[in-house]
This record gives sequence, C-alpha cells and structure tokens, in this order.
Amino acid sequence: MINNISVLVDNDSWILPYADKLVSKLNQLGKSAKLIRCHEDVEDGDVCFFLGCIKIAKETFLNKNKYNLVVHESDLPKGKGFAPVAWQILDGKDEIPVCLIEACNEVDSGDIWLSDVLRLSGTELSAEWREMQGNISIELALRFVCEYPTIKASKQIGNSTSYPRRRPNDSKIDLDKNFRDLIPLLRVVDNKDYPAFFEYNGCKYKLEISKYE
Repeated sequence: MINNISVLVDNDSWILPYADKLVSKLNQLGKSAKLIRCHEDVEDGDVCFFLGCIKIAKETFLNKNKYNLVVHESDLPKGKGFAPVAWQILDGKDEIPVCLIEACNEVDSGDIWLSDVLRLSGTELSAEWREMQGNISIELALRFVCEYPTIKASKQIGNSTSYPRRRPNDSKIDLDKNFRDLIPLLRVVDNKDYPAFFEYNGCKYKLEISKYE
C-alpha cells in the first residue's frame, strides 16, 4: 500500500497549482502527502512524484522512496527531453500520449507504469493545453496510488528520439510565412515568459495572442 508520498516541483513551474491540487487530493484519500520544492527536502517514503522538474535527481535522493515517478508527454521512447507537448503541437499532432514512468539516471528512459492520451481540438492556446496536461498528471498519479499493487510496469520498446530545450528565439515569427502556417507556433508561445515576436526594419516587436471573448 502507498501511504507516504512526496510531490516534488524543483522550480517555479506553471504546474505548481496542479501539484498543490494533487497533494490535497492525496491527503483527502487518507494518505500522508507533502509538496516539496527541492531535492534535498525529499523524505523517506513510498513514492515521490516529480512534476515539471528540471534537475536530474541524484541516486541518494532516488533511494529515499520505493518509487520515483515522472510524467512525460510523448510516445516513449520517442520524444524524450524538453517541452514534448509544444514540439508535438508544432508537428501538427492532436493526440499526445502521456506516460507515468520510473525516474532513472538516463532521462525519460524508465519503465512505463501508466499511460493516457492528451486529446486536443487544434484550437487550444498554451494556458488551455497546460490545464489539460496538469489534470492528466494528477489523474495518472492518483491512479498509481489507488491501483497499486495491481499494476505492473513495462519496458520502453523501440528507437529513442529526443526534443531539445525550447529557447526564447524559438518563438520568433517568420514574416515570410503564410499566417495560417504560424498558428501552431502561436498556440505554444507564452505571452509572459516567451512571447511570440518578429523583427522588422531593425525593430523587435512582441505579438500577444488570446481568444476573443
């Protein structure tokens, strides 16, 4: 049985409210769950969920819990690495696999415990698909706790590919493109942290997008 649970978010990620929600739901189930903000504060327990983490956990921290689990949004082993939802939206995908995997020394290479699918209509902007992504992360974590020990992990099978980290310059608009072709990019930019922008006659312009209400 799973009782003592840590939920780790090691940066000021957008997923923090969902991590708080997960901790609340776990405690409502009678579990002892805590939100942890740095690896050094992880306590001995049954499971640690790593949500939106950017640091690779050292073996000493992984040894504190029986299970260390990460949510990753791709058809593993394809699409390891950074910002998999954004990259797949840019590739035109509207059904994105979401996996709950075991954390290990090699990034996004652990056994797969559970999976789901993030289904998009093709109209969602970043705040909307992030909300969907956050809620699926909560659901997978709750499923693991509630269904354990009846579930079993499976090995990743197939050729491995990886996405690079997205940089601010990845939000640059190519003015020579048809506007329709720019929509995928506009769906993944963040108006605050990495807004869309373009350069014209030596000036740099920021372009913000929101749905008309």
